[in-house]
Amino acid sequence: MKVTFILPAIGKKPGEPYIGSWKMEPLTVGVLSALTPPDWERELFDDRVEQVDYQTKTDLVAIPVETYTAKRSYAIAARFRERGIPVVLGGYHPTLFPEEAALYGDCVLVGNAEGVWEELLADLGRGRLAPRYEGPRGGSFAAPDRSIYAGKKYLPISLVETGRGCGHRCEFCAIAGYYGCRYHPRDPEAVLGDLEKSPHKYHFLVDDNLVADVGHAKGLFDRMAPLGIKWAGQGTLSMARDKDLLKRMKRSGCELILVGFESLEAESLRQMGKSQAGADRDLLVERIHDAGIGIYATFVFGYDGDTGDTFARTLEFARRHKFHTAAFNHLLPFPGTPLYDRLEAEGRLLWDRWWLEEDYHYGQAAFLPKRMSPEELARRCRESRKAFASLPTVFDRGLAAMGRSSPPLWALFWAMNLRLGREVDEKMDVPLGRNLDAGPK
Repeated sequence: MKVTFILPAIGKKPGEPYIGSWKMEPLTVGVLSALTPPDWERELFDDRVEQVDYQTKTDLVAIPVETYTAKRSYAIAARFRERGIPVVLGGYHPTLFPEEAALYGDCVLVGNAEGVWEELLADLGRGRLAPRYEGPRGGSFAAPDRSIYAGKKYLPISLVETGRGCGHRCEFCAIAGYYGCRYHPRDPEAVLGDLEKSPHKYHFLVDDNLVADVGHAKGLFDRMAPLGIKWAGQGTLSMARDKDLLKRMKRSGCELILVGFESLEAESLRQMGKSQAGADRDLLVERIHDAGIGIYATFVFGYDGDTGDTFARTLEFARRHKFHTAAFNHLLPFPGTPLYDRLEAEGRLLWDRWWLEEDYHYGQAAFLPKRMSPEELARRCRESRKAFASLPTVFDRGLAAMGRSSPPLWALFWAMNLRLGREVDEKMDVPLGRNLDAGPK
């Protein structure tokens, strides 16, 4: 028996190569490969770096689906189903919207694959694949099989899980709904095993909030320190209230942490259900920087408290603190979130399912903001990204980053930021799901 894993891309502009940066190893596929019995043959087609072979001989196609890749995933599934090859769809989007996914696949895997993937494959072998399998939503983890990545042109950075989920209830976040607003830490021994087996020197800890359980995080960081590695991850601004935590993070090899500031507007933070740093915000940022850790700052625009002045204030804040890099994103209503339900009830969605719309492009707003038009919201986000990526700003931030980070990481800053403005232009207006089966990659 043979299973074919396919990682779908978002989309591609006609006649242009796919977006050229940050193609990392698909951790989900590595985990699925590890769960697959050894007598099964495996293959992977990564839609971002290669063409999908629709004529490959296989018994099952497995596609991990995100909302941004749903349209492309369904198109790929249709090609294989035309040949009579069953397709299983899983991941965040099918879990939050299984009724839709069931229209495009032979089988939908809801939740995590651990605990049900082997059962699914066994049922296929017996000729009785069920239309739906329910996996756990909690802390069942499998170490990835990285051999499935052989021959692919991925960045030399390994993705490692330290936990899943988050205890916060941010209105816009799909992760909260997926894991029921709970955090599930992974056994530190398993995390260390992944780090030690990785062929790479640099790692990204993919936990959505790796400091959600501070005691667990401190213990993990202490055990990571002797490894002599360098890593980046995702945390919260509130972690800076614990100076001991920051020290342990840095000793363990932390060089960069993604922090979701989301907004500087008190009303927007209240509406999204996000804790407010208020007057402490600047102090907490400086504590992280003083610990020798760079910040990848992310901001979300489009909540009801946002005005045109919000963009200028946010850009000034990001420049003043000389963040390693920053993302200026517009709000996007993902299915299965309280945000989606609220905007739908208020009649403010521009499309019921924007991710399947023929004319929807990456970077478009999919709802009606209160204080500006959808077009203005998208334009101002793009202008903020471009301004933060201007050469004078990049140079100023680069000097600050070199003062905080280790010399081997200096190249990372310039690699991330010197092409940031060009990457903004590459991503904007990419049509979801189209123009990927012909032309240059």
